[in-house]
Amino acid sequence: MDTKHPNPKQESNAETQQDQSVPDRCDRHFDFADLQQKVIAAIRTVFDPEIHVNIYDLGLIYRVSISEEAIVDIDMTLTAPACPVAEILPQQVVTAVKSVEGVKDAKITLVWEPPWNQERISEAARLELGMYW
Repeated sequence: MDTKHPNPKQESNAETQQDQSVPDRCDRHFDFADLQQKVIAAIRTVFDPEIHVNIYDLGLIYRVSISEEAIVDIDMTLTAPACPVAEILPQQVVTAVKSVEGVKDAKITLVWEPPWNQERISEAARLELGMYW
C-alpha cells in the first residue's frame, strides 16, 4: 500500500473533482512559466533613470508572483527610501507588466527589508556599469 495515499478511493474521487475544476493542469503550469518570463521581460524595460540599468538586473525586484487569475504581485524596493523616483518607478513597472498579454492586473508593494545594496546587481549589469569585483 502506498503511504502517500492511505485511502485510494478517496484519492481517486478527489483527483476527479480537481480535474473537473482544472481541466489541464500541465498546460496551465507551462502557461504560467511562460507568462512569468514575459512579465520579467516587461520589467526589464523599466530603467532606473539615474543608474541607467533596468530595475530587474539592478536587483530592485524581490518577488514576482502570478495568481491563477493572472494577477501579478510584485515586491520591489528602491536604491534608497528617499529615492527621487519613488513615485514614478513603481507606476512604470505596473504599466509595463499590465501591457503583457494575459496579465489581468498588477500590484506593487514597496519593501525596505532587506535593504537594497550593490550585491543585488546582476553580473550582466555589473559588467554594463563597469563594476568588476
